[in-house]
Amino acid sequence: MNGARSFWLKQLHSWHWISAALSLVGMVLFAATGITLNHAASIPADPVTVEQTAALPAPLLARLADFPEETTDPVPDAVARWSAQALKAEIAGKPTETTAEEIYVALPTPGGDGWVTIDRSTGDVLHEKTTRGWIAYLNDLHKGRNAGAVWFWFIDVFAVACVIFALTGLGLMWLHAKGRPSTWPLAALGLLIPVVIALIFIH
Repeated sequence: MNGARSFWLKQLHSWHWISAALSLVGMVLFAATGITLNHAASIPADPVTVEQTAALPAPLLARLADFPEETTDPVPDAVARWSAQALKAEIAGKPTETTAEEIYVALPTPGGDGWVTIDRSTGDVLHEKTTRGWIAYLNDLHKGRNAGAVWFWFIDVFAVACVIFALTGLGLMWLHAKGRPSTWPLAALGLLIPVVIALIFIH
């Protein structure tokens, strides 16, 4: 019996500290942004909007003559490369809202927004980018808003690490509970408080 307990203690301690190390920074980030999201209405934000204008070179404008008049296809690669160089706006592979008059590319980002429009007749290009500050940026990371596929998968991996951290913590509580009489009353209180709040105060 002592051998089995020793084995599980060793395993749970190992997985507990490994999952804690992997998820520590993420837990601090998500806990802090949980507070800022909960008080978002009370935290002032001063959006900053920057506009850039440019003219699409004539050869590239000519290439758009063959671009469909109604499509969501990305712009041609050459146009995307020009946008990245001239405007620092990455539109490669992004869906468009294309009409006979204009090509519109939405560029939402965490904590901000942006877009690029190309006038198909004149070649006039407008790039607008709005940022709402670091708190808005971190809040959007918390929600996974406009953060891309890599961040999407990071949240899943982080969540798994948190679950392992919590379950190994529960296992350690179980093994140490006999010597710590307050273990299960405190654990029950941790469950009871949100349940009571949900039943009584949330309508």
